[in-house]
Amino acid sequence: MCHSSFKRLQFTVRLAFAMIINKSRGQSLSVCVINLENPCFSHGQLCVVCSRIGKPSDLFVYAPGNQTKNIVYHKALQ
Repeated sequence: MCHSSFKRLQFTVRLAFAMIINKSRGQSLSVCVINLENPCFSHGQLCVVCSRIGKPSDLFVYAPGNQTKNIVYHKALQ
């Protein structure tokens, strides 16, 4: 009878929630992760989500290539 050994890899699971930027208005979050794989699609949304967190050290941003598209009203810059 052949006894084969196996390896098991176990990941810890943490409870997490996801919400769209507009749903975060009025919320107070203790830790926040922002996924910028896709750029924010209207002016001011990045500011809204960044202002939901109390301390900057509790804000984490995922932006591939360390950049995202800045969407502004070009007429406002003139």
